[in-house]
Amino acid sequence: QVQLVESGGGLVQAGGSLRLSCAASGRTLSSYAMGWFRQAPGKEREFVAAISRNGGFTRYPVSVKGRFTISRDNAKNTVYLQMNSLKPEDTAVYYCAADPIVNTIVVVTNPAAYDYWGQGTQVTVSS
Repeated sequence: QVQLVESGGGLVQAGGSLRLSCAASGRTLSSYAMGWFRQAPGKEREFVAAISRNGGFTRYPVSVKGRFTISRDNAKNTVYLQMNSLKPEDTAVYYCAADPIVNTIVVVTNPAAYDYWGQGTQVTVSS
């Protein structure tokens, strides 16, 4: 079983940047496809970014494509989410998640497929 801890959230002005980190412990991160999701008050959890086990494949929704970048450093057991050109509508609690999928090149976007979740980190973008 893997434990996930997010960090790097905070308050930033519109147009600014943040980098979120998701540190894994308990199991090696290379065994998992990884994803980032977010949830704003009163809204459903939303897919933000995903990366394959080998790091070679990524996927983003239209809402963040070109602004957010997911990456992973399996040696450091950490996944990152670089967020640029932030908008007030990006305000949410951001969660990382791990899926123990066998296939090393599959990208997982469905939150129901993920078995492990972090506790979340708050990102607030002021206008």
